[in-house]
Amino acid sequence: MAAITGSLHVRLPRPRRIYVVGVLLLCWVLLFFVFRGIHTLPLGGQETTPLHRWLTDLRDQTGPDRNAFFTAIRVVIDQLVTLLQALISQPSFGRPVPALGWLGVVALASYVAWAFGTWRVALLTAAGLVFVGLQGLWQESMDTLALTLAAVGLALLVAIPIGIWAGLSDRAYRVVSLVLDLMQAMPTFVYLAPLTLVFAIGPAAATIATLIYAAPPAVRLTAHAIRSVSPASVEAARSLGSTGTQTLTKVLLPMSRSTVVVGVNQTIMAALSMVTVAALIDAPGLGKTVLKALQTLDVGIAFNAGLAIVVLAIVLDRATTAAGARVPRPASTRRKVFLAAGGVVTLVAIWYSRTYLWAAEFPTAGSIGGKIAMAADSASTWFLERFGSITFGVRDGVTHGVLNPLEALLTGSPWWLVSAVVVTFAWLVGGLRGALPAAVCLGLLVGTGVWQDAMVTLASTLLATAVVVAVGVLLGVWMGRSRKVDSWLRPALDAGQTMPAFVYLVPFLALFGTSRFTAIAAAVVFAVPVTSKIVADGIRAVPAATVEAATSAGSSAWQVITKVQLPVARRAITLAANQGLIYVLSMVVVGGLVGAGALGYDVSAGFSQSELYGKGLAAGLAIVLLGVLLDRITQAAARRTAAGPSESRGDKKKW
Repeated sequence: MAAITGSLHVRLPRPRRIYVVGVLLLCWVLLFFVFRGIHTLPLGGQETTPLHRWLTDLRDQTGPDRNAFFTAIRVVIDQLVTLLQALISQPSFGRPVPALGWLGVVALASYVAWAFGTWRVALLTAAGLVFVGLQGLWQESMDTLALTLAAVGLALLVAIPIGIWAGLSDRAYRVVSLVLDLMQAMPTFVYLAPLTLVFAIGPAAATIATLIYAAPPAVRLTAHAIRSVSPASVEAARSLGSTGTQTLTKVLLPMSRSTVVVGVNQTIMAALSMVTVAALIDAPGLGKTVLKALQTLDVGIAFNAGLAIVVLAIVLDRATTAAGARVPRPASTRRKVFLAAGGVVTLVAIWYSRTYLWAAEFPTAGSIGGKIAMAADSASTWFLERFGSITFGVRDGVTHGVLNPLEALLTGSPWWLVSAVVVTFAWLVGGLRGALPAAVCLGLLVGTGVWQDAMVTLASTLLATAVVVAVGVLLGVWMGRSRKVDSWLRPALDAGQTMPAFVYLVPFLALFGTSRFTAIAAAVVFAVPVTSKIVADGIRAVPAATVEAATSAGSSAWQVITKVQLPVARRAITLAANQGLIYVLSMVVVGGLVGAGALGYDVSAGFSQSELYGKGLAAGLAIVLLGVLLDRITQAAARRTAAGPSESRGDKKKW
């Protein structure tokens, strides 16, 4: 009998993980109705905890002027930013205009783009800079450019050596990868509050926050480039007697050039994105214009400034991309002659910009900024008059039908119930590697004192991520199965990734007004490009022989997708969900500026209201914990998916 029972026990199929997760969620809903409103840790907008008050007191006691080391750093960086502003944006050196006027800036930037790229990129650079001037935003654009250049220069001074070190050392690579993974999980808002504690609000804190945020791409891609160099090339150099330094400078770095330049490109894009958000801590430039417009709900001004940010991003992206794509080779005599002539023209333009007022100050006559703002306002009004019932209906339907119930479940359940469900879910999908970080993050999240706001942010993040994954899988499968579709969509998706997070808020503010749904809609559009491309690459990586075998067996296109390509590409899909989560969380937090409230509002309120600084700092920590929590769960799920049905270390069960 025991043998029969044992035999039956062995043959009984274990429940699929999806069903176990479903039972877990059903139990949660049932327990919600039993314990609703108990131990929910509510905290009003102006209320603070002892931790928050202690953090505020800590700021007062250890302010930036009380530490000579941090004061010295702040002064040096302030001087660097001031110098760059004096060169291109602000009156300086006893003159009512910058050292380099608009004509000199356009000529010099175009010449550099031509020298390191192509003449087409030079024309694009000139046209883009002239366009932002015609928008009436020349000084604001140059302030943004000055901060970006300062942050990128400092970031590369740190990132390139660390990337080389990580590329040469396996131990350093593991440590650096762990740190970069943590930094990648942190939205832009998170970097602002802690730095103001030691560097005060202003350009210095904004520049430091930007360089910290922008450095990881350069570190990661430099390390990847060094480690991707053919071992045979390295061995050949060593066999010829090259020292370690010679091997690095003569073999590794030259062969890694294109990838390193891609890292520089990504660093510039990240810096531009962060500089605009840093307007919250008084960073000058276009970000401040957008921030004021968002706060006053002025769609026209926000659109005009957002368009200038997009143009700057396109110019910087195309210029650095062209520099990376250019094949190093000796210049022809014709090119040398043209470059010399172009250099002379550039010097003449710089002289004019220092001599004549018309070449120094961008002419205000013919400005199109006001017309663009008026057109954006008119278009917004026209659209809302005709389709406002639809857009607001969608907003209200999703808010009342999906978002509110999900938010009520998260905020109305006891904190210990939510924690138990999340840890159990993390264990089901990621094993111990998912459950342990989840338990730690949730425990710390309770300690921040902003649990309920964190749950509101989490509700918006989960809803937006579900939409992002659904849309990303649809587009990714379409792109992965069709080269033509990929060639059409990928450039648009690449362009979408170059735009800073602030810019996405503007059109959705016009469509949906100030609401949580506005942030969710912006987050979906912000995150779909990266998710779609990862899924497309995963679908394309499915062996052609596998697809052909399924097709020859009589499978339809739908069956090939659902039974072959999606299951084989499940790791890519899980990684896409991971990246989508991080992008969504970043945008949902920024959405606190347009009515999303919760943690994003707490952070921004901490900058504007001195007594709420500690609460804003705690909210920033809560954002980090949410990011790490979601990142660790999805990464553990990705590893477990790649390992197959059996668990990796520490868990031997099969589901």
